[in-house]
Amino acid sequence: MPVSLKTEEEITHMRVAGRLAAEVLDHVAPHVRPGVTTGRLNDLCHDYMVGVQGTIPAPLNYAPPGYKPFPKSICTSVNHQVCHGIPGDRVLKPGDIVNIDVTVIKDAYHGDCSRMFFVGEPSIQARRLVEVTYECMWHGIAQVRPGTHLGDIGGAIQQYAERHGYSVVREFCGHGIGRKFHEEPQVLHYGRPGTGMVLEPGMTFTIEPMINAGKAPIRELADGWTIVTKDHSLSAQWEHTVLVSGSGYEVMTLSAGTQPPPAFVP
Repeated sequence: MPVSLKTEEEITHMRVAGRLAAEVLDHVAPHVRPGVTTGRLNDLCHDYMVGVQGTIPAPLNYAPPGYKPFPKSICTSVNHQVCHGIPGDRVLKPGDIVNIDVTVIKDAYHGDCSRMFFVGEPSIQARRLVEVTYECMWHGIAQVRPGTHLGDIGGAIQQYAERHGYSVVREFCGHGIGRKFHEEPQVLHYGRPGTGMVLEPGMTFTIEPMINAGKAPIRELADGWTIVTKDHSLSAQWEHTVLVSGSGYEVMTLSAGTQPPPAFVP
């Protein structure tokens, strides 16, 4: 399937959708604290998306081939949950780390991003994993410009993660995005620099590395969605949607509460 190169009009729509997705994370951030359930966080996000933004929560009832419909409006992945955690009755405890993944649809275009949150004070090990994973994402983003390869993104992420003693989840990757939730290309978070598809202006895709403190293998829980580390080690993930611009990249999922890039980013 060919990669969709977005027009200026489409890029304008995607900037709006991306900003709105990030603003959902801004909205829920003050509520991520000990004693709250992941279901409550889902309800707060859902009500804000539907009632305030006028957006559609893309995950709700999303059902790719082989999956039953996802039952909630966001994903909440806690501690050793890698991705696609289903919000519910789980109560967040001090020291937990949680990824909240938000995708909204506005005027037929998708905005997709996720952030890590600390519940109370994290352990030194958990804080380090979350910080290195954030830096992994940005090492990938920093490779984005016309003429570079998808392998440059994955290679930069993998090298940085492994240098810190962590592993990269192989089974899930970033993806093209636009009118569809998941488009081409697939953006692997590991690989060899100089290989893979060449980037062109107008491409829009997510970079969303999932980094494990232990080994890379994962497994799926009985709910058919939630992915966890096989060795029960902590996992972290950050995600932005990016545009390949004429001279470099543009991060499309920015809001007032977006964490600034690390110091190494020009």
